[in-house]
Amino acid sequence: MLKKERAEFIRQRLSELYPNPPIPLAHQDAYTLLVAVLLSAQCTDERVNQVTPELFTLADNARDMSQVPLEQVYDIIRPCGLAPQKSKAIVKLSQILTADYGGEVPEDMAALETLPGVGHKTASVVMSQAFGHPSFPVDTHIHRLAQRWGLSNGKSVAQTEKDLKRLFPKESWNALHLQIIYYGREFCPARSCNGLTCDICKTCFPNRKHPVKNRKA
Repeated sequence: MLKKERAEFIRQRLSELYPNPPIPLAHQDAYTLLVAVLLSAQCTDERVNQVTPELFTLADNARDMSQVPLEQVYDIIRPCGLAPQKSKAIVKLSQILTADYGGEVPEDMAALETLPGVGHKTASVVMSQAFGHPSFPVDTHIHRLAQRWGLSNGKSVAQTEKDLKRLFPKESWNALHLQIIYYGREFCPARSCNGLTCDICKTCFPNRKHPVKNRKA
């Protein structure tokens, strides 16, 4: 298959498997999604979903969270890892949102990326899943699978994002981001398949004999 043909096969196959992929992080609105995505860095979605109910009972909006003592936030989110940095980011971004944006999450990529603890991927997830803007957030699952499927050279997460945006229709980006994550977890995980055994890998590269060595993000 040519790269474009692989991309179309993958898009169709993922749409069959996950026609309406849910957002894996529990949330109620843009603010709670923003905090949940921030917490998910180097942490599983399952662990985040265990932690956020207590956190959002304490404060589920920027105005309230901006008043919560840092130590209290830290104690709740400690199981997520990187708790010192994340707790500071949550309180500080809540203060900024309250002071500069009326307590609301800005519907603007550049503004989101200026918030503490919010990188390009986190901002992209909020823009796509909270506000519906076409975006293609690339996490480690997507970065890995894009290499296994021959869709990107994997030199960087930024390059992978550019490559995928060129290959797939813009209207499919928001769903594809989630579909690839679900497929990677279910059928093509990091420590198995290795580009050899799952349905998509075998279909796209039937003659592949050796495991794919992934470039790290």
